[in-house]
Parts: sequence; C-alpha cells; structure tokens
Amino acid sequence: MSRDRLGHLLLAAFALAVAGDLGSLLAGVDVGHSVCKPLLMPLLAGYTALRGGPRLLVVALLFGWGGDVLLLFDAEVAFLAGMASFAVGHVCYLVLFARYGTTRGRSGLLGAGYGVALVGTVALLWSDLPSELRVPVAGYSLLLTAMAFRATRSGLAAGLGGALFLLSDTLIATGVAEWPQLPRPDFWIMLTYLAAQWLLAQGVSAAARRPAVPGPGQQTAGATTRSASAPR
Repeated sequence: MSRDRLGHLLLAAFALAVAGDLGSLLAGVDVGHSVCKPLLMPLLAGYTALRGGPRLLVVALLFGWGGDVLLLFDAEVAFLAGMASFAVGHVCYLVLFARYGTTRGRSGLLGAGYGVALVGTVALLWSDLPSELRVPVAGYSLLLTAMAFRATRSGLAAGLGGALFLLSDTLIATGVAEWPQLPRPDFWIMLTYLAAQWLLAQGVSAAARRPAVPGPGQQTAGATTRSASAPR
C-alpha cells in the first residue's frame, strides 16, 4: 500500500473517530466516548508522520494522547498525570514554534491580551479550585498560555489552534471549579480540543515545509560568494 493511500485511510479513520466521539458525547453514550477518544491522537499522529510532519510534532500529539487517556479516569491522580502529559506536549510545541516560527509581526498587544487572560482566569478560578490543584493548575495555565501565544509565530492555523487549546482547557478548569457549564460541556471541550490539535498539526507541518529565510549575515555571505564567482 502506498504512503498516500495509507495517509488517506488514516485521515478517514480520524474523521470517523472524531464523528463517533462527538456524536457519543451529544447522545450521552459514555461507552462510545471511551472507545473513540483513545483512537483520536494516534490516528492524527500517524497521518501527520506519513505527511512528513516533524518528529517532534508527532511526539507532541502522542503526549496529547496520553493526556486524553488519563483524563478518562475519574481520579485526582489521573487528572494530575494527564495534565503533566499535556504539559510535555506543550513544551514540544514551544520548541517547534521556535524552530519553525516565521512570522515577525508586532505581537505586543496580543501578548498583553494573553497575559491579562491568564491572570484574570487564574484569579477568578483560584478560590473555587480544590486547594491541592491550585498551584498545578496555575503552573499549567502559564505554560499553556505561553504555548498559545507563541503558536502565532507559525502562522494563522497554528495561532488559532493555540487559542482553541487554551479555550478547551479553560472549559475543563471551570468544570473542576464547579462553575455553571454549557449543556453537554464535554462535547464543547472535545470539539475545541480536536480543532486545536488539527490546526496545530497542520500549521506546524506547513511552517516546517516553508523554505528557510536566511538571516542578514547569511544573505551578505551569499551575495559575497555570488559576486566573487561572477564573470569580471
């Protein structure tokens, strides 16, 4: 079987798993969610690898899979372990954005906005979170916000993916704090999360395929070489 055909099969399987998971959440069928959720990130990681995505991107998606599986268990230790798995994935994303970041637009206002969102959300949630989760959630929120902000360096798709990841995890945190929730809160959490991981995978893969832009020193060196080799 060719790589292209296998990639198409994995993409189709991922789409089916997404539909099955979201449909199960809407219908309140817990067993469907338990079956489909562990399939999602391995299928996306396999598709990303076959499409030539960076290895570290595949690693980030697989740490997302670890978090997905751990959060299926209704226990505080599983919640903390899942959060740690996602945190490692965010570190992988930060490295990828540094390696393949290409945009150089002004980001001061956006950074300030993310900073205000971080401080405001943690401050509002703090008293409603279980005491043993306050510091871990605050630390994770800082890392997640940094990932979402830095994602903008790798293009629009990655930037949107980072923002949706932040939204998804904020919905989880408000649920842990027992704030009022939207109907079918797990559906909205998974919808934003899956869109986030898809956009991050596509955005980083696209950024990795772009030709590297040489820096000023490299351009000067290249120009000098061409000048020296040109006919006189």
